[in-house]
Order: sequence, then C-alpha cells, then structure tokens
Amino acid sequence: MKFFITAFLLCAFVFCNAQTDEEKLTATVKEFHQALVKKNTISINQQTDKALSYGHSNGWVENKVDIIKDLETGYISYQSFKEDSITVLINGNMANVRFIADITATMKEATNTYHLKVLEVWVKKGKRWVLFARQAVKA
Repeated sequence: MKFFITAFLLCAFVFCNAQTDEEKLTATVKEFHQALVKKNTISINQQTDKALSYGHSNGWVENKVDIIKDLETGYISYQSFKEDSITVLINGNMANVRFIADITATMKEATNTYHLKVLEVWVKKGKRWVLFARQAVKA
C-alpha cells in the first residue's frame, strides 16, 4: 500500500511540475530577447538557426552573422526588451510566436523606444528550439 501511495504522489508531483511545450518555448523566447540586451552572443548563436532572417520594423533584415557582428561592434545595442500578450502556436517541430514588444535600442548614437507587433518562427531541432525567422511592424 505504501508503494502505491508513494507512486501516486510521485506521479502527481511530476504532472503538476511539468512544463508544457508552449511554456518552454515562451521561456526560450524571453531568454533570447534578454540575450540581445545582455549582448550574450554565445547564447544568441545557440538560439538561432544558421538560415536566420531577422526583419526589423523599418525593413532592415539581418542574418545570423549580422546580428552577432552588430552586437559585438556596438552598431546596435538593446537597453530593454519587454514582451506582452505572447501567443504560441506549435505545429510539429515548428512554432509561431506572436507578441507586442516595447524595445529600447541604440543605433548610430540615437536611442529610441519602439512599440512593435512581432512574429517569430521557431524550429525544434532535437530538444532545442531555435529562431528561424522574425518580422516586426510598428504597432
């Protein structure tokens, strides 16, 4: 009897503490955005696909190499990145993540805060989600 009670409690504990795929991806998305703020290019390299297309609201598009180089050289720096109204839709090994963002960034010595609607496409490779594409428009 003790065994069954212990097994039941263990299963209940695991079930209650299990994160859904959507929750895990949401955490990954937020970690990526904070890596931009912290200029953590190692994390950015690990969290992005080699074929990344990163579209900004002004039409500027960067690839993976560009993002890392621009952060390392200081061409662009992010002071804050705040997401709101995040929605995640997973379909197999692909997911789209939509959210509204307030992003403060400095480029060419000008600091601005942008209020944007963002779509990110993430792909699951093994057990890791990587950013494949991103496009933002002014909200």
